[in-house]
Amino acid sequence: MTAALMDGTAVARRSLDDTRTRVSAYRETTGRTPRLATVLVGDDPASHTYVRMKVNRCRQVGIDSLRRDLPAESTTAQVVATVDELVADESVDGILVQHPMPGHIDERAVFDAISRGKDVDGVTANAFLDMANGHEETFASCTPAGIVALLDAYDVPLSGKHVVVIGRSSILGKPAALMLLGRDATVTICHSKTRGLAQFVSEADIVVAAVGRPELIRGEWIKPGAVVIDAGYNEGNVGDVAFGPAAERARLITPVPGGVGPMTIAMLLAQTVSAAEQRES
Repeated sequence: MTAALMDGTAVARRSLDDTRTRVSAYRETTGRTPRLATVLVGDDPASHTYVRMKVNRCRQVGIDSLRRDLPAESTTAQVVATVDELVADESVDGILVQHPMPGHIDERAVFDAISRGKDVDGVTANAFLDMANGHEETFASCTPAGIVALLDAYDVPLSGKHVVVIGRSSILGKPAALMLLGRDATVTICHSKTRGLAQFVSEADIVVAAVGRPELIRGEWIKPGAVVIDAGYNEGNVGDVAFGPAAERARLITPVPGGVGPMTIAMLLAQTVSAAEQRES
């Protein structure tokens, strides 16, 4: 068996085309353009690359962008104050705080300073609570939302399926598990310290790898015919799954890059337009 690739770039392109259409309609109706503000703390090269990519995608679909770059030595209070200014700014529809931030910053305090209506990356405690309770008052975490959208695009059934999520971060693993549980999947959460990880993976109909360890998930662990979503991105364009061996057993698999990553940005921009639309309703 050789797995078919789940082309996140192509699926994201369709989403971006839809977002571009929505931006145009919103501008014609309201006379203004949706705006996404980004907050970046420090000089991490990867973070700067990610923010630049998001700003470029904004430009491509017609969304305005506003950057707030802060020095690495900024305090938590200073970063929170910047977020507070953007919350109060009526021209801003969505706020993205790029993570990770420098270790001395209290990320949770910064995230939770974002108002519900502008939390288009779904990172606040309120967003997590709403996902846990099945409510839709806030926006979903973008990468998990992108994973679910990609599964839907490839007509992968979720109800009753056993999904193993490897990873427990508050912005990826945990919200992904909650969203899949909300779609009636049976979800097992594992992590890098799980004993017998291979056994859990071998029983999964769908594997979501989001642990941040290069090729931690071995190809021989994959159940024949399973669907493999690799949300990891490590140095050298390597995911969390040993791609070649896994592709020999899986039915569908995401490449790295070109799988989950493009979907994350597509969800972010779609939710920014939704935030703008909700302000007008």
